[in-house]
Amino acid sequence: MSIIEAIIIAIVEGLTEFIPVSSTGHMIIASSLMGINKDEFTKLFEVCIQLGAILAVVVLYWKKFFNFSQPAFYFKLLLGVLPALILGYLLGDYIDALLEKPEVVGLTLFLGGIVLLFVDKWFKNPAIDTDEKMDYFRAIRIGFFQCLALIPGVSRSAATIIGGMQQKLTRHAAAEFSFFLAVPTMAAATGYKLLKHHELLTSSAENIKLLLIGNVVAFIVAMLAIKFFIGALQKYGFKMWGYYRIIVGIIILAAFFMGYKLEA
Repeated sequence: MSIIEAIIIAIVEGLTEFIPVSSTGHMIIASSLMGINKDEFTKLFEVCIQLGAILAVVVLYWKKFFNFSQPAFYFKLLLGVLPALILGYLLGDYIDALLEKPEVVGLTLFLGGIVLLFVDKWFKNPAIDTDEKMDYFRAIRIGFFQCLALIPGVSRSAATIIGGMQQKLTRHAAAEFSFFLAVPTMAAATGYKLLKHHELLTSSAENIKLLLIGNVVAFIVAMLAIKFFIGALQKYGFKMWGYYRIIVGIIILAAFFMGYKLEA
């Protein structure tokens, strides 16, 4: 992987991590179009640059994350992240196997897009406009929705936002709690990958450099993407993302059935 390729993948990650379109699906397309060799470091890179993206959330919402007078916020995050951490650990090998199947990503992007076309009609009467008004039971239920994102292509953002709206949160509150929940979720995933494959970094200064560049780029792009997404979600709802997912899903499925090799 070259520096230019690392920057492009990081831009894709930053743009797509927090909007409901699946960063995994987009990184598959980007890396395949560039012909990047899918070795162990590339797979590690695509997970660990999420750290830069989640740091954007911490910076943008620093008052929320460093307000230690509100311990309920941290407890809600803990309850929300536990289901995905437990299930992800138990099904880790199976999930990795699914990541090797672009047809799975394409199908889930397509089906998820259809779901997004109707989400705004399903949840018309929200009652909770801030996470402070959300109880612990709702937090853990949203956490179970997040487990759907263990299926490649589903989109963690889509799963948790829909989960939040199903629990009576407004679109804005559901999106923000999705951002907050990304921090412990992605931090745990990144930490696990680094511990599991630490030799890929300790044995190569070049790999460390690429990872640092990728995280910086993902951080900057994610800052912009989060601000854009909140405004677009408030104004347009989910339909635009639904149509977009359907198009991308069809492209991936068409490429697969035509014999093009797409690797996750």
